[in-house]
Amino acid sequence: MLKKVIRAGVMLSLALPLAALAQEAATEVEPIILPAVDPLVVEGDINIAGSSTVFPLSEAVAELFRDEGYMGNITIASVGSGAGLERFCVAGEIDIANASRVITEEEIEACRAIGREPIEFRVGTDALTVVVSARNDFVDELTLEQLYQIFSGQAGTWAGVNPEWPAEPIQLFSPGSDSGTFDYFVEAVFEGVGGLDGDDAAAALLNAPNIQLSEDDNVLVAGVQASPYAIGYFGYAYYQENADNLKALIIDGVEPTEETAQDNSYPLSRPLFMYSDAGIINEKPQVGDFINFYLSHVNEVIIDVGYFPTSVEALNVAKARLLLAQGLTDQIPADLLEALQAEGEAEAAG
Repeated sequence: MLKKVIRAGVMLSLALPLAALAQEAATEVEPIILPAVDPLVVEGDINIAGSSTVFPLSEAVAELFRDEGYMGNITIASVGSGAGLERFCVAGEIDIANASRVITEEEIEACRAIGREPIEFRVGTDALTVVVSARNDFVDELTLEQLYQIFSGQAGTWAGVNPEWPAEPIQLFSPGSDSGTFDYFVEAVFEGVGGLDGDDAAAALLNAPNIQLSEDDNVLVAGVQASPYAIGYFGYAYYQENADNLKALIIDGVEPTEETAQDNSYPLSRPLFMYSDAGIINEKPQVGDFINFYLSHVNEVIIDVGYFPTSVEALNVAKARLLLAQGLTDQIPADLLEALQAEGEAEAAG
């Protein structure tokens, strides 16, 4: 029975009862308080890999975990969401996968093939930020349609986007295809605006003329800031860290800020996730302890890292999933437990 209920963690974004709970803000919601974890007594190593966007947030929480006494090893690899989920769902070699996008159906099936049921924990919110060099004095804002023209190569020069801008070739900088940031940008811009589907949308970006790809966001930062005719995109944290040399563009009339990311008025706002599995959490208590600590303390560091807190409701869903994985159902509010159970039954019936 517990195994079936744990599947409630697989597709939270598709689960109507939980989505309603996570979005409801009519009344003030009390945060779930997880059982206290003392890092000083936690033993065993923890292996994490995945999103370069989530990487600095996980590093900050891990540093806090160590500062409070944890003596084991936490390995966090910044390899991109897709590569991290492959290590988690195919190779089965990591305990936690960081992701800046929702896990796909194919990845879920790969996890199940090795006996893992991925549980999704939302840990924050990002405003995917489109940037140019601080030396660029002609662009302050773009529409999503103009972004598609630029990154598809339809507009090869800045004058091709706006005749008042320089007739200089546009230098494109983008994460590679293993990146969740790449996937999100393709979905929002190439599918949502360009009308392309799946592989065609990704191929259109990958094959754009004059594009440079890297899974390392610091490489993208360096490339964009080096030329007034360059443009790129990555998580808000990397912009904030380099704001003296970069300019964040307004998209469809909305500036990327905490407020616009939280209320989803910024068109490129997105959730940030971790994935794990009930079996791992119970076989390796240190993993459950770290996830507990992460969910309990992430909001202490997230603003400094450069991202924004998720809602109390969404964080409560993540905490409830952890408690459910640990069999601590008596500590889950009745409405959340009922929604988790209903979601699990719906999946089992499907």
